[in-house]
Amino acid sequence: MTSGVPRILAIGKATQDVFLTSNEFDPHTEGKVVYTHLPLGVKMEVSNVTFATGGNASNVAVTFARQGLHSEYMWTLGHDPASETVLRDLDVEGVETARVVHDDKYQAGYSTILIATNGERTILNHRGVSTDEHGTDLDFAAITEADWVYPTSLANGGLELLRRIVDTAEKGGTKVMLNPAGPELAEPAKLKALLESVEILCVNKEEMQQLVEGETLEELVRHALHYVPVVIVSDGPNGVVASDGKTIVRAGMYEDVPVIDRTGAGDAFASGFLSQWAQGRTLMESVLFASANSTSVVTKIGAKEGILHAGVALHSMPISEKDF
Repeated sequence: MTSGVPRILAIGKATQDVFLTSNEFDPHTEGKVVYTHLPLGVKMEVSNVTFATGGNASNVAVTFARQGLHSEYMWTLGHDPASETVLRDLDVEGVETARVVHDDKYQAGYSTILIATNGERTILNHRGVSTDEHGTDLDFAAITEADWVYPTSLANGGLELLRRIVDTAEKGGTKVMLNPAGPELAEPAKLKALLESVEILCVNKEEMQQLVEGETLEELVRHALHYVPVVIVSDGPNGVVASDGKTIVRAGMYEDVPVIDRTGAGDAFASGFLSQWAQGRTLMESVLFASANSTSVVTKIGAKEGILHAGVALHSMPISEKDF
């Protein structure tokens, strides 16, 4: 572990993303489902193509680096073009990539993202080829050398790999922030069993309702505090509630901005929170920056372009704090 500047290790898959925007990607509602129609046998015009890199763990590592923290990324990548692009982007951002495992048997994920005219998106995702549920080839010693570990989107490993990461962190005195992705949320009961070893849990309202009882954000936060010391529950435009067991912070929308692309907004919020909390900022300060970081990301195409740099000036927002 380090003293001074916090060292945060992000673990999880990375992807090469290709974003396609078109006026023809127009949302249509049928019942309770919203569709973008792609008629077969028809050539549709695309107005813009943007290449970027993503993947939850890769995204959060960039937030930590831009905030001046010792940011490190660990996963398995191949020598395919997508893997090389991911690695190059992280190197440019100042993320330490020495723990990345390179092997021809691995391949980064690849996503084609269709952005509708309202900012929502449809993702055509190829998961790539990565480590297994045992974390084969990963260097678990890296976890005990960090102050914080942020595991997410563990692909084929899912909960088995998450369990090993969390156990290793607990034995080494490394704190864990968990913002679980699809593979980890697939089995809520098993995920809940891990929480006693987690320091910060950040999920949305629907995800938290799979873990604890509650209808309102505050009810969910209070119940989740029986399992973890710090809880954050978001509900899209309805805001967020967070607590460290001492105070409860409720925040609304940081700023009403035109939404260009929602990709990476959740990653930006969670990593924005940890980037401040790990440096000793208050709960309210951490939520404020998290909200600003998430808001900035949705104004750009891709998950990383809008991530805030250290020293950026923040404005006030609807936010309040009360004693727990």
